[in-house]
Amino acid sequence: MRPALLDPLFAEAASLPGVGPKVEKLLARVTGVAEGPPLVRDLLFHLPVSAIARQQIASLDELPQQGHVVVTGKVEHHEAPRRHSRAPYRVILDDGRGTVELIFFNIRSQWIEKILPLGATRTVSGRIDWFDYRAQIVHPEVMEPNAADKIQMVEPIYPLTEGLSSRVLGKIVRAALDRAPTLPEWITADLIAREKWPSLTEALAAMHRPQEAAALLPEAPAWRRLAFDELLASQLALGLVRRNARKTAGKARQFSGERAAKLHELLPFALTQAQQDAVTHIRKDLRSPERMLRLLQGDVGSGKTLVALNAILDVSEDGGQSALMAPTEILARQHFATIAPLAESIGLTTALFTGKDIAGRGEKLAALAAGDIDIAIGTHALFQESVAFKDLGLVIVDEQHRFGVHQRMLLSGKGSAPDLLVMTATPIPRTLVLTYFGDMEISELREKPAGRRPIDTRVASSERLSEVKERIRSAVDKGEKVYWVCPLVEESESLDVAAAEERFRDLEKMFGSRALLLHGRMKAAEKAEAMQRFRDAGGAVLVATTVIEVGVDVPDASIIVIEHAERFGLAQLHQLRGRVGRGDKPSSCLLLYKPPLSETARERLKVMRETNDGFVIAEADLKLRGEGDLLGTRQSGMPGFRLARPEFHGDLLSLARDEAKLILAREEKGGDAGREAIRCLLYLFGRDEAIRLMRSG
Repeated sequence: MRPALLDPLFAEAASLPGVGPKVEKLLARVTGVAEGPPLVRDLLFHLPVSAIARQQIASLDELPQQGHVVVTGKVEHHEAPRRHSRAPYRVILDDGRGTVELIFFNIRSQWIEKILPLGATRTVSGRIDWFDYRAQIVHPEVMEPNAADKIQMVEPIYPLTEGLSSRVLGKIVRAALDRAPTLPEWITADLIAREKWPSLTEALAAMHRPQEAAALLPEAPAWRRLAFDELLASQLALGLVRRNARKTAGKARQFSGERAAKLHELLPFALTQAQQDAVTHIRKDLRSPERMLRLLQGDVGSGKTLVALNAILDVSEDGGQSALMAPTEILARQHFATIAPLAESIGLTTALFTGKDIAGRGEKLAALAAGDIDIAIGTHALFQESVAFKDLGLVIVDEQHRFGVHQRMLLSGKGSAPDLLVMTATPIPRTLVLTYFGDMEISELREKPAGRRPIDTRVASSERLSEVKERIRSAVDKGEKVYWVCPLVEESESLDVAAAEERFRDLEKMFGSRALLLHGRMKAAEKAEAMQRFRDAGGAVLVATTVIEVGVDVPDASIIVIEHAERFGLAQLHQLRGRVGRGDKPSSCLLLYKPPLSETARERLKVMRETNDGFVIAEADLKLRGEGDLLGTRQSGMPGFRLARPEFHGDLLSLARDEAKLILAREEKGGDAGREAIRCLLYLFGRDEAIRLMRSG
């Protein structure tokens, strides 16, 4: 049960004044709430990105050169523009010592004369500008009598969405702040004193009713306190999950490695040293009576699948079945195409389970439950209730950041404490590994298998599009296979970016049937057919969206063109580039951008041009974009972080881990001190799944 103390924070935002159905939808969008209505808590965790700091000016002869000001004076003069003139409407405000012009464009005279009648005293706020040595305020924000005490001298500026103004959102958030209860403190008094942190309620007030703009900086005490709370909740949840997993005794697997040795004999190459090290660590885990919880991270093409297959074969020697879960059907089918033939040659049976496979599904489910299928490969379909295993010994989750911990636990629940191996082809900086995978041991594959060539990456303006198309024509005529990636499926009036369907029609005129189209809105059969035709073609260009980002493996594709590359994050660009360079041909990647480039976009493309190392790229991406984009949490539904920003708060992570260990050690001994505070913390930050793992729930 959620502590009753939290009820005001878990009330729906619709209960706040000024929030009707239309505004509620906008609040859900701006706060990133994917399911259910937005809550008061969601608004309080929607932090400002900056602030307008206003300066109270005592006399109009003391106006600064720039900045936002609050001034008071008498309306001295109106100067309306001539009819059909584009000149602005001017109002002169005078306080006896100086004057300021209030400037209005496209405004009705009657409205101005009513708001600012001649001879009236008005308090005005707005941004000061100077023109021909005259002070001006263009379209003042406030124009009221005696309004100085109503004006926010420091006004937070929030991330917005279309249809929702900062002023309206600010008013709603302040109403939410008035509902915030005082909660029991979960941080030790010594740590609070040392860090000079406010309480949670004080921190939220400092963010949403700031007394100075500096209070909104990520390095300021209020934000650091909130970031620490979120990191602490995460580390506590991970600690509870890990403790529970370790307590749930695994099985010490018995195997000789004979089947894995047969696999190595079949391969035309030897494993890299990094692969061998990973295999050694995994074998040690499998032979241990404790459950394996291991993260295997490696760059595109570093050979993670072979390491995973090695583990599958070892577990199979002991009679255990294995399940490999992938986030997309394309990736699941790719794994099946790679693993099934190798497994079959060693005498193991593999089956594919996806949401689309209806035919023969009953037979496959029966065979899996009877233990006649050794390896199940699939999507989310694997953890549906109808899927049962005879002895699930190993769970492998690919691209873990696209799944939540809850989904991981669902699949693990299909067996009796199966070992868990998580793989990701998005190299993750150390800070984020600890944040998201703090309950796991880590293996890294930093070497590329022998024969892999670096990809030659070039950057060009979209103004050279016709030249690029001619070069692609020449390459396709020579039998080359080319990916052409666009950011959208179809044309958009609001975004001036290339659409896959439009580009396909354009290239179809040049290449005819050798031009192919692939995007996420196509039916599964259509996508499979497009991929098969691309694989079989002697020369072709596949126009696609980012649906090809993971799981598409065509070894003889050697060129990729990424249009509007400035719109993609570094991790995504690197994943897309990894679609080529998978065979023995020299490969190239062309990043097309539309000028002018922002500084961030320029830096991003520079990093791509200079390195093929995914770990270097991940660190650069963290600095340039922050963790949300790096791990794709917004689009994937992973329970990411709203408040903690690793680029600013990375130093708090080890602090949060140490504090979590202290709390868990105290809780393990059965102490009730602080239990209610910890429950409040976990519920507040959406980690309530972990609460049932606490002693006595």
